[in-house]
Amino acid sequence: MKKHLLEQSIILYSVSKWLIISTLIGIVIGAIVTLFVNLLQIAEDSRSLLIIPYYYTLPFALMLTIYLVKTFAPNAKGHGTEKVIEAVHKNNGKIDIAVMPVKLIATILTIFAGGSVGKEGPGAQIGAGAASFIADLFKFSNENRKTLVICGISAGFATVFGTPISGAIFGVEVLIVGIIMYNVLLPSFIAGFAAFTTARFLGMDYTYFNMRFSQSIDLEITLILKVVLAGIFFGLISDFFITFLKRTERGIKKIKLNVYLKAFIAGLIIIILTEIFGQSYLGLGLDTINNSFFSDKSLSEEIPWYAFILKTIFTALTLGAGGSGGVLTPIFFVGATSGNFFASIWGSDFAFFSAIGFVSVLAGAANAPIAAIIMAVELFGLEIAPYAAISCVISFLVTGHRSVFPSQILKMKKSEFLNVQMGEDINHTSIDISNENKRRFIELQRKILSRTKSKRNYKLKDKKEIQEFKKEEKKDKK
Repeated sequence: MKKHLLEQSIILYSVSKWLIISTLIGIVIGAIVTLFVNLLQIAEDSRSLLIIPYYYTLPFALMLTIYLVKTFAPNAKGHGTEKVIEAVHKNNGKIDIAVMPVKLIATILTIFAGGSVGKEGPGAQIGAGAASFIADLFKFSNENRKTLVICGISAGFATVFGTPISGAIFGVEVLIVGIIMYNVLLPSFIAGFAAFTTARFLGMDYTYFNMRFSQSIDLEITLILKVVLAGIFFGLISDFFITFLKRTERGIKKIKLNVYLKAFIAGLIIIILTEIFGQSYLGLGLDTINNSFFSDKSLSEEIPWYAFILKTIFTALTLGAGGSGGVLTPIFFVGATSGNFFASIWGSDFAFFSAIGFVSVLAGAANAPIAAIIMAVELFGLEIAPYAAISCVISFLVTGHRSVFPSQILKMKKSEFLNVQMGEDINHTSIDISNENKRRFIELQRKILSRTKSKRNYKLKDKKEIQEFKKEEKKDKK
């Protein structure tokens, strides 16, 4: 009995400890990230002061961003969340404090000039940097520092998007594919909610889309089949997005030119593409995302079917050339616009499939299906949950063993026929198929084909019998 009471007392102490610590961390990060978002909004609003189109400054902004990052904080390079995941797995969550101001300035520069990136990655990295600094200041252990940094990811994400529950889950789920770290769930939830509440108190305004799908779309088998097909489609879109970003970055690295010259040329290419296709693919692209959620297409601007391809190109060039910013907002753009394209194939349900795409491409590209499903509920309402769950999980599986965050640790395989090396980051994981699994897969294919052929033959026999019966009937009548 004494042992049981002692166990409960220790657990209560631990819960109380993390309630207090994660609340304070969430308040601090909520305030810092709110400042970052407000500064970003001021920068975007100040574009009108320029005497030239704002995106003409992009080549110079990319060059300045590279200089700032290389000179003051090399770990501020890229889209933010990836570096935090790497720090958690390889450096006990320790993040250089210089990352915070450099990431903030570099991201504002990139987005101000029209770079196709998001604000959530820097928000997460700034939050994680603040958490790491506080952990060092109060001499926390390595394990506790890692927990605080994960809280920083959750709090940053929750502050930027106004989704405290999915923000908390994302901070935990994004670290390891196939495992949720339950020991950090409570601190992440508390930090995310505290950060969100702080942001709201400081005047942050969020957009939620109450579409009430259940009133406009009936629950029917054909819709469920469409959602299954959509999940496969969004998984392929996720794979395309990941692959294009990775190959563009490698391609730019291989070009034997000065890094600043490469950034300048990439900026010029984006300017040329903007002059041809318009400004919709620059910056955050929130207006296009919002337009995709109109069921009546006459109420919104026309979204071209290739919008998701162009956004992928703009994002790959911006990040590959050294721009600073997140990758999740471009993922949302790609998901919403590819969902719009998928709906145009069926000629209906534009808002529905745009919303499904919004979260499904996140599930596939970031390997975060649970966070994506919860985000669907937080942003679009409870009615979408069963459809989002089906599509998100299928997209997550179809994308395969790859991610926009290559430092994620892989702890599961997405098919029984594959041999996957567990415990390594995605970037260094070997995936192959054994001779035994090849044989099993080929046998399965043969069985499916043989059944299909037998059904076809059976149908042919039926047709012949009907034809013979009709002939006999004609003879009898004569």
